[in-house]
Amino acid sequence: MKGVLLVNLGSPDSPEPKDVKPYLDEFLMDKYVIDVPYLLRAFLVRGIILRKRPEDSAHAYKKIWMDEGSPLIVLSERMRKKVQPLTDVPVSLAMRYGSMTIEKGLQELHDQGVTDVMLLPLYPQYAMASTLTIEVLAEEIRKKKFPNMNIMNFPAFYNKPDFIKVLSNSIKGHLEGFDYDQLVFSYHGIPERHIRKTDVTKSHCKIDGSCCVTASKAHAFCYRHQCFETTRLVVEQLGIPEDKYCVTFQSRLAGDKWLEPYTDVEIDNMPAKGIKKIAVATPAFVTDCLETLEEIAMRAKEDFEANGGEEFLAIPCLNDDDQWCEVVGNWINDWAKK
Repeated sequence: MKGVLLVNLGSPDSPEPKDVKPYLDEFLMDKYVIDVPYLLRAFLVRGIILRKRPEDSAHAYKKIWMDEGSPLIVLSERMRKKVQPLTDVPVSLAMRYGSMTIEKGLQELHDQGVTDVMLLPLYPQYAMASTLTIEVLAEEIRKKKFPNMNIMNFPAFYNKPDFIKVLSNSIKGHLEGFDYDQLVFSYHGIPERHIRKTDVTKSHCKIDGSCCVTASKAHAFCYRHQCFETTRLVVEQLGIPEDKYCVTFQSRLAGDKWLEPYTDVEIDNMPAKGIKKIAVATPAFVTDCLETLEEIAMRAKEDFEANGGEEFLAIPCLNDDDQWCEVVGNWINDWAKK
């Protein structure tokens, strides 16, 4: 019997520091997120970052927390509930971090008699800190707890025509009536070394602008290329001229060099360049979360206006959009027929 496990990032159980701290510890101690030797990672995370970050993050979570709970989990569950009636196979939801574990999700499917699982990370673009860490953990759990289960990893869908169509339609709908100077495509940032680590050719990725537009098998696992390709396909579909949009990367940690240009720096500098009305889309996320609701829709907006910006539109993620749920339902059904 076949079944599907949708997997998103995760969330603390509450917006209180006592729950935020263990969640951040699990997240930041993941070797695919902070990819340095364990002792150094433990020193950085537990000796430095977790001394202050839980209080700051808790404050941010409190600003976006919904009556039903964490927006990421509430919206992901709403999506799952809409997808389930569109297919005959069971659809479960899990998170990479937090209490809604992948093990619980696989157990839920196992209890329904599922032996073949389609693992669908809810990330359009492939990255070791998102897609790969889900795939690796799911396989570890499968071997240990569900040895008779088979898992099929659904590939990154950054360029799938049906995804591009619903993403474009969503952006177009939210832009209606908004006369913007610039449309910002803000993707989650990752350290540049992650790009080189996932380069299957070990030589293609130069991060100089040329490699992302030069055909290579490295592109199947190159986050940077996939971000630019998603953008290219969307602006092509919407007919947005080159001078009306840009690509940036958000949510970096201090220290190593991360993908540039940085969202906060670019947005803060826009008013001085005469760019007073902007819209921001976040296509690395299909579900609204802390990074979209607080970092972009609140903080980036405040900073933009403080620097002389006049109008700021944060475009929501796809969330439980009917067209998006239909696309996911179609992917599941196509796989289930095989």
